[in-house]
Amino acid sequence: MQKRAGVLIAAGALVAGAVTAGPSTAEPRATAPGPVWKACATDEYPRLQCATVQAPLDHDDPRSERITLALSRIPHTAKTFQGPLLVNPGGPGASGRTMAGFVAASLPAKVAAQYDIIGFDPRGVGASRPALDCEPGYFTPVRPDSRPLDHETERSNLVRAASFAKSCGDKYGDLLPHLGTVDAAKDLEVIRRALGAEKINYFGYSYGTYLGAVYAKLFPQRVRRVVLDSVVDPHAVWYGANMAQDLAFDARHKAFMAWVAKHDATYRLGTDPAEVEARWYTMRETLKKTPAGKKVGPAELEDTFLPGGYYNGFWPRLAEAFSAYVNEQDPDPLVEAYGALAASDATDDNGYSVYAAVQCRDAVWPREWGVWLRDNWATHAKAPFSTWNNAWYNAPCAFWPVDGLTPPDVTNDALPPVLLFQATDDAATPYGGGVTVHQQLRGSSLVVEEGGGNHAITLGGNACLDGHLARYLETGAVPRGAGVGVADAVCAATPDPQPARPARAVEPPHRKRVPRF
Repeated sequence: MQKRAGVLIAAGALVAGAVTAGPSTAEPRATAPGPVWKACATDEYPRLQCATVQAPLDHDDPRSERITLALSRIPHTAKTFQGPLLVNPGGPGASGRTMAGFVAASLPAKVAAQYDIIGFDPRGVGASRPALDCEPGYFTPVRPDSRPLDHETERSNLVRAASFAKSCGDKYGDLLPHLGTVDAAKDLEVIRRALGAEKINYFGYSYGTYLGAVYAKLFPQRVRRVVLDSVVDPHAVWYGANMAQDLAFDARHKAFMAWVAKHDATYRLGTDPAEVEARWYTMRETLKKTPAGKKVGPAELEDTFLPGGYYNGFWPRLAEAFSAYVNEQDPDPLVEAYGALAASDATDDNGYSVYAAVQCRDAVWPREWGVWLRDNWATHAKAPFSTWNNAWYNAPCAFWPVDGLTPPDVTNDALPPVLLFQATDDAATPYGGGVTVHQQLRGSSLVVEEGGGNHAITLGGNACLDGHLARYLETGAVPRGAGVGVADAVCAATPDPQPARPARAVEPPHRKRVPRF
């Protein structure tokens, strides 16, 4: 037994059930006091303000202990006030407090000025309390090879995954039953009430699209405008969604290999994409024997190149590291790229802990390891780049101390027009998810970036996409039927980068490398 905040609980108790799919018509039982905003300016966002609100740990039990949700705000300045715009970068497990500043700075000033732009750390994340950290240093290099080609490697990875799940249960057994997406969606309703708003506007990327869709299902009468960018397929949460990712990331990795081949004059790795890819896998085998800088083995190599599947702005740096290692036997650029794009710190430990807690709770996962072996080897045969890396990333769900739920049906015919954005070659949230949600949300509008492979595509420099976003937030107008097929509008993708090392070595706030949606 474990005691937490005066409440006696059973650590790791199994909790099963189904989520009610229909909308909630009653007010949440907990009443949150209004937030007290204080300056928390950063150099990048000097107008940023911060506050906290209290929410019940268990939304179905008015006597349950309270948790703290950390908020941020860029307040409106225009006479025309369109209410709060809650923004979420994805995850699950990503901190969202800096998102308020990013969105306010990236939208046209005229549009941003009309909203209180609200960022938030979801329950368990960042500055919200309690914050999870199940096993500090879980991703410390060098990890076992992600490909379980022998019994010893498979067992080492299994022991790691089972140990992580046990640590989460031992530390946070009272919290884990309340860390699903439905709990987070109900927290949004607590935030709405604390802000004193009759309705909210919502803008979510990646996993944030699923969070927004679940909120809209539970509280459709509280929705004013919703933007969903890079859309999770709600039919696939989460085991199937990760399998779909494996195929899509492999395709995106091949696109990167083709880009490297195109620029052979710079990188000298060959003009045939297949030859370049073969060299990458040879590099992987070499690192298995001798990790670069005693930090980058095969698993860390995959971690380092995975961000290139999210954002092609990283391709020049990754290609430079690849070329230096192969052509000059110089591991330093690879080690530097790992440090910039993949190495984990305490913030990432927290993010991954919440990622696992949410995904493992949201849906049922296979408990028989033989199912994982069968499915992942079958997928690996088609998509070897990151299938097993992703499998081990999610493997704690096979041992999770709390049972998974039945995901809600987010089909909705009670909303104002919702604006969806989706790139055709997105790897993290493949194209089909955008089409599915477009069909599930009656009256929604789908804007497609044709040929685009980046993830989280608005506010990233595509004027066509950003024009639709700004117009919607300013007026509520959405495009209707001017696209091709199911799309209501089509925007051309921005060009791939040129082969020069980018000045920016870290991702924008809405392109977090960990967690993975």
